[in-house]
Amino acid sequence: VLDSLVLLLVVTKNYQHVLALVFAVTEINENQHFLPNISLGFHISESYFSARRYYHIALDFFSATHTLIPNYKCNNQSSLIANVKFLDLSQCFTFLYGDFAPMMRDQSHFVSLYQLVPNEIYQYKGIVQLLLHFRWKWICLMIFNDDGGELFLKNMLPILFENGICPAFIARISVLVFFEDYASAQIKWHKILLDVIKSEANVIFVHGETRTMLSLMIVLNSGHTDDDKLFGKVWIMAVQLDFAALVLHKDLNLEIFHGALAFTPHTHEMPEFQAFLQSLNPYLVKRDGFIQTFWEQAFGCSFLNTNIQENIENSCTGEERLESLPGPFFEMSMTGHSYSIYNTAYALANSISIIDSSISAFKKTFARRGIENRILQPWQVIKHFSRFNYMPLRNNSSTNFSFNNTAGELIHLNEYGEFTVGFDITNVITFPNKSFTRIKVGKMNPWTGQGTEFSVSEDSIIWPSNFNQVGVIPLSLCNVICPPGCHKKKKEGKPFCCYDCVRCSEGKVSPQAACNSCQEDHYPNKEQNQCIPKMFSFLSYEEPLGMALAISSYFFFFITVWILWIFIKYRNTPIIKANNRSLTYTILVFLLLCFLSSSLFIGQPQKLTCLFRQMAFGIIFSVAVSCVLAKNVTVIVAFLATQPGSRMRKWMGKKLANAIILFCFSIQAAICFIWLATTPPFPDFDMHSMAEEIVLECNDGSTAIFYCVLGYMGFLAFVSFLVAFLARKLPDSFNEAKFITFSMLVFCSVWISFIPTYLSTKGKYMVVVKIFSMLASTTGLLAFIFFPKCYIILLRPELNKRDAIIKRKR
Repeated sequence: VLDSLVLLLVVTKNYQHVLALVFAVTEINENQHFLPNISLGFHISESYFSARRYYHIALDFFSATHTLIPNYKCNNQSSLIANVKFLDLSQCFTFLYGDFAPMMRDQSHFVSLYQLVPNEIYQYKGIVQLLLHFRWKWICLMIFNDDGGELFLKNMLPILFENGICPAFIARISVLVFFEDYASAQIKWHKILLDVIKSEANVIFVHGETRTMLSLMIVLNSGHTDDDKLFGKVWIMAVQLDFAALVLHKDLNLEIFHGALAFTPHTHEMPEFQAFLQSLNPYLVKRDGFIQTFWEQAFGCSFLNTNIQENIENSCTGEERLESLPGPFFEMSMTGHSYSIYNTAYALANSISIIDSSISAFKKTFARRGIENRILQPWQVIKHFSRFNYMPLRNNSSTNFSFNNTAGELIHLNEYGEFTVGFDITNVITFPNKSFTRIKVGKMNPWTGQGTEFSVSEDSIIWPSNFNQVGVIPLSLCNVICPPGCHKKKKEGKPFCCYDCVRCSEGKVSPQAACNSCQEDHYPNKEQNQCIPKMFSFLSYEEPLGMALAISSYFFFFITVWILWIFIKYRNTPIIKANNRSLTYTILVFLLLCFLSSSLFIGQPQKLTCLFRQMAFGIIFSVAVSCVLAKNVTVIVAFLATQPGSRMRKWMGKKLANAIILFCFSIQAAICFIWLATTPPFPDFDMHSMAEEIVLECNDGSTAIFYCVLGYMGFLAFVSFLVAFLARKLPDSFNEAKFITFSMLVFCSVWISFIPTYLSTKGKYMVVVKIFSMLASTTGLLAFIFFPKCYIILLRPELNKRDAIIKRKR
């Protein structure tokens, strides 16, 4: 009973495939300039989803007596492959316009097989391109639970993973085969749909065949599913799927698929075909064994049986309009499969036309073989087609068969027997009357050239009702997109598409997903989403700090000049004479140079200034401290020389002071010479000390030698401090050892504190620390050594007399 019922049910929508062949053959036969004196015909059989009937039709096709051929078994293979292999052995052209069967690409087994849809691998690439275009990285996969579905997963999953796309889950679905085990299959379907509803994935890709889609529509309309949550999902359908319904399912609601995206075989609008459909009348069409069955199931009417006298209330009038049928029952626009059938008819007709134009050559061939007055058998057509290369055989890479169809498109068959027309990407728009329409929004054609294979128009797409805001594209991610400045951290136990967003560490940026360091001359902004060029930085005269240091340097320079002028003016006074006048002048001159040398550290570093300022710093300060040391030693020697019988008298005079200064200077000069000869200072860019600046600095060349210069200067200061400390209580009216002690104490304190401060400072502030130390130490020498004398000379002149000196000694 079930088999009988199944045989009564037809997929009315597929009747368009029949009509496409009828339309193409009619066009060809009515064209007097195309295949003159040749008429094409066809014979069509219906399998009714029955593998047994499929075998019977294929075998009956080659049996003149319409009996089955014995000893041919195909139990171990699918019905499609088994029959195609049989047809191939019979050397008959076989065209597949529905499912692409990858296992049939074996050219050694299927020589005369032609696929009317492109290779499925191109569909995989198109799907991935579509997902990447909309940044859908978290999707649900529904596959048909058979070998084809497993093969799809085997081929598709590596491509998805390679492009960073994860399946939220994979549902293996079974088909509701009408009444067979309907209850158990429906339970499985409902469980799958509950998983879909709970999933955060908003994109569902369905792979299978038309029956898969029919089963899905039945379950979604069963009323046991929370359909409201499914309205927020975007359905993506493979080429093999289509919205098709049987007469039992007239009330199926397609609203849940509103906004779906579907890959379909390429098609082209043909107004003539629509006019042909509109002109159909079941009472006028002859020799069509399908039209009455189609008409009855599509329109729900009945034809009067002339052999049985009966009154039919709802009889078919023939005036019913095909355009009034819902989309699942029939479409007025030519579908992709119908377009493939249409092109197939023209491909064969063009091949026959070429043969007909070379009829003279064929007559000789046919005459030699004794087939001149006989009907050509399929194997003979294939043989002659392959011989004259009129129809390409598979595994023939030199074949280039192409023609223009009446729609104005160039159709080409490649060496694998595939039409190179690509796929259309269509947007499914549903209506309340349970119908739908398709809008072409993109294409996937790998034969159009690099960079143009995939295209999609976002503005043309109408999304599901839950995404009704203009310009809003549905998202399908395991979690939200990480904001700029963050990077992805994989969640434990989750697929790689699921991650936490973690803020980038300091100094790194993340415009998209990963944290990266900026180039050396750039730094990240506050949001850490882009790199900003660093500004050049150096201590300039224009900035307040540089200006203040420069003014301080010149101020103390002029103070020193003023003191030198006072000492020169009052050079003949007792206080000046008593303290080694020439040595005092030398100290003042080098203190002048110390103040001036600090200004060399201000401004943009140049090659000459880098060389000169470090040398000047080391030598000038060393000479100044050496002069102070010589002054202290001279005081001690002078005191010792006054002792009875002292041998120190021979060391009295300027020679001792000059010798001390020259000796101390020569050591520092030697260190500086080695510095210049080996690793001289040079202008450099410090890109790492400051996060947002490139510091223009003078690279010391050798840090070790720099600290040698500094250490030697500190050694001289310490010796000067020690000698001054020992001479501080010597009986002398103008003994300045006490003041020198304090000056050396300040000098040493400044430069001892300089080292940790300098090492902990970065950028141009290192130069500030150095200049400040130079000014502070020099000012200490100037203040403690010379300010007391200036006080006596200018404010207490009565103390600067010989009588006062003698009185003080007494």
